[in-house]
Amino acid sequence: MAAMSSMSNVENLSPQIIRRVVKEMHDLVNDPPEGIKVSINDEDVTDIQAYIEGPAGTPYSGGIFRVKLALGKDFPQTPPKAFFLTKIFHPNVAKNGEICVNTLKKDWKPDLGIKHILLTVKCLLIVPNAESALNEEAGKLLLEQYECYSQRAKMMTEIHAQAPKMTKAGLEVAASSGDGPMAKKHAGDKKVAAEKKKLLKDKKRTLKRL
Repeated sequence: MAAMSSMSNVENLSPQIIRRVVKEMHDLVNDPPEGIKVSINDEDVTDIQAYIEGPAGTPYSGGIFRVKLALGKDFPQTPPKAFFLTKIFHPNVAKNGEICVNTLKKDWKPDLGIKHILLTVKCLLIVPNAESALNEEAGKLLLEQYECYSQRAKMMTEIHAQAPKMTKAGLEVAASSGDGPMAKKHAGDKKVAAEKKKLLKDKKRTLKRL
């Protein structure tokens, strides 16, 4: 147990703050915001993880993204750090998954809490901020070649952010869901969907080797 607690932040936070976090998490479980689901770690209440659905109409549509919030010892005076545990191609997310701090700090007030941070992260998926890019390539593409950025983000979503139940579902569903205007082009084209699926598998293998 000692090993567990050394990794956690529980000893750095006051009992009142911990009680507040526990209450917030239970509220989020009982009344989750749309497209956001939290999971509670009873061993360490400061280990906050959530699953965010990729919003419709974005390149992340159809994906489920796992996010982790790390509460620092100054919480709630300072916002938690946030990380994507699911790989994502996004201007405001670094290669290691860290989410741009400015975004979280901008309107932060100590009484805003965890729900606000999760909603802010979800908003970033809808409206990326190219000015505070942690992934410069994604930021540049967003501004200069949106179509290219969108394709890259979609591909990463299809490879890394599929919900487990999707893998056994029909090929067409997994391959064409959330494809926006592209879906019309491929409507009924099952062969393309199957090919796409095979390509994704090969890409996955290549990425694993890298």
